[in-house]
Amino acid sequence: MSLTFQPSENIARLKESATLAVAAKARALKAAGQAIIDLGAGEPDFDTPAFIREAAVQALAEGATRYTNTEGILPLREAIAADANRLQAQGTPITPAEVVVSNGSKQSLYNAVVCCFGPGDEVLIPTPAWTSYYEMVELARAVSVPVFGDAANSLKVTVAQLEAAATPRTKGLMLCSPSNPTGAVYSPDELSAILALAAARGWWVLADEIYLRIAYDGGARSALELATTRENLIVINGVAKAYAMTGWRIGWTIAPVAVSRAMTALQSHTTSNAAAVSQYAALAALARRDEADAAVNAMVASFRQRRDAVVRALSAFPSVRYVHPAGAFYVYINVEGFRGAADPGAAFAAAVLEEQQVAVVPGGAFLTPHWIRASYATSEHIAVEGVTRIARCLTGA
Repeated sequence: MSLTFQPSENIARLKESATLAVAAKARALKAAGQAIIDLGAGEPDFDTPAFIREAAVQALAEGATRYTNTEGILPLREAIAADANRLQAQGTPITPAEVVVSNGSKQSLYNAVVCCFGPGDEVLIPTPAWTSYYEMVELARAVSVPVFGDAANSLKVTVAQLEAAATPRTKGLMLCSPSNPTGAVYSPDELSAILALAAARGWWVLADEIYLRIAYDGGARSALELATTRENLIVINGVAKAYAMTGWRIGWTIAPVAVSRAMTALQSHTTSNAAAVSQYAALAALARRDEADAAVNAMVASFRQRRDAVVRALSAFPSVRYVHPAGAFYVYINVEGFRGAADPGAAFAAAVLEEQQVAVVPGGAFLTPHWIRASYATSEHIAVEGVTRIARCLTGA
């Protein structure tokens, strides 16, 4: 008797990550010999700083090859707490007991979603947002509620928009500043108002701060700096973006102790601890602050230079509309009306890949099909050439 696979209800509506799919297609085309400009990537193009790699080698030599505590090694959790306490303006100090280390910020987000939300719960998601937010909420059997930002406000949402979308079933909201996919950054006043609303309503706030250090035009603020209470706050971060450590797979949450214990229990039955050697590499990134700051600041300065060059290139095409990229390493470009397509983002992504050999992510992945995301996490020359080809394809120039 043959058995035909039928997806369980747990994953029946799950969609493949569009960003990873674009990256895979670009790699396949490159392997086939095509000269593809890949602006779909969501990772820094820099090497992990040398002192971090050297710390990993030393840790291996000293035996960092065994299981650790599920929640992570104590020195790393202490370093994460100390780093967070430098941001926190008030309240009791953050302790290692509030920190759970995982296999990347994606797992940290998933842990938080599954532990805080369940069937029937509604989760407000400022949209456009990273594609995995919606799928994680779906996997928790909760309901994602997209709250669409206005282009005039860099696609950021307001307190009024969140209030209008809320119902008695609203249990929490997701935040990401600087934003993936738009590169927009919430001002201190905007972020404070949202945090105050959530605290007043008793909503969980899952603050994804993975791009926090990659910000320009005055920088970005952490929810830890602005929140009047941490009772409903879960901050998610990691070393992937700011420290160019995507492949090391280290992320973490800072949350109330009861939530942290629940996430540790969940993780103990899924992946257990993050890789030991990666934890020691992350420890070097956080504990050796002077070396880390020098490396991060140099990378951010390079991203800023590329951002400025990309904006200058787009200024040659006045009809091209985009969100001002104030942080992260993305530019979000409006392609509404492209060739009359029902899904202009998907149509444009296909056309620009075929006609201009540029890979981008269609905005439908972020529930905004009239847009596309381009990453400038590549050399300045390639980034400028890529967005110029995008503009030519869009305008017919």
